[in-house]
Amino acid sequence: MDALKDIDKPYAEAERIAPLVRRVLARNPSPFTYTGTQTYIVGDGAEVAVIDPGPAEGEHIDAILEAVGTARVIAICCTHTHRDHSPAAAPLKALTGAPIVGCAPLTLDDDGPRADAAFDPDYRPDRVLADGEAIEGQGWTLEAVSTPGHTSNHVCFALRETGAVFTGDHVMGWSTSVVSPPDGDMTDYLASLQKLYEREQDTVYFPAHGPAVEKPRQLVRGMIGHRRQRERQILRQIEVGHRTVAEMVPQMYKAVDQRLWPAAGRSVLAHLLDLERRNLVSRINEHWTLVAQT
Repeated sequence: MDALKDIDKPYAEAERIAPLVRRVLARNPSPFTYTGTQTYIVGDGAEVAVIDPGPAEGEHIDAILEAVGTARVIAICCTHTHRDHSPAAAPLKALTGAPIVGCAPLTLDDDGPRADAAFDPDYRPDRVLADGEAIEGQGWTLEAVSTPGHTSNHVCFALRETGAVFTGDHVMGWSTSVVSPPDGDMTDYLASLQKLYEREQDTVYFPAHGPAVEKPRQLVRGMIGHRRQRERQILRQIEVGHRTVAEMVPQMYKAVDQRLWPAAGRSVLAHLLDLERRNLVSRINEHWTLVAQT
């Protein structure tokens, strides 16, 4: 987090960042959220949508309402239900009367070591959007793009009028997403990356954390390559005798803050489960071995 000290962080202020799009930054910075959760307000007319309302903190909710002003909120959209994304949906609904739409509800007792991103057990959507389904307001249309992987219920929102996509935690420019079993799934995550890569109409990504991605397909192509490189690295680790996740992580993430190693271990496990499905590795308890290829 030291690298963030000199970054301008306009908490609780609405910023115009693109046509039809304003951003309000929540005061919840962390190694996983960068400067904090970015809530997006879509629409410049009498009707707006709020994307990823963020944590249920009074300062942040007040800033969203101030940004909305006299406009009517017609949809509160959530990309997924980690606690840094959806808890403010319920109080915002109570204050505006707007329906909660987007991802499906999901709670797990354990999603790995990311205590700051446990699931929101109180999330109750009024409408779950299927892939390709859209909601419309004055001058804007948001289309749901199903992107499971980071979580099984993750969905992005594409703003058809401008080519912008609100990518939640699925694609971020400053960091790769944590994929944490049992709910996070590397097979699904890679398929969702490929799905976004094939969307040539998208011009910019607005993630929930970190700066906008101005060359989205280039970034996604690099992310797919990075994940394939990780997978080859894991296979090499097994080959040289590091056969548990605990043995692999210190070798693979030497340059990474050790506070992030538990989360890195979850991504390594997700890769191993994907490799197991493809019959490239097998396991006995926590020990992994290569499968001989014929």
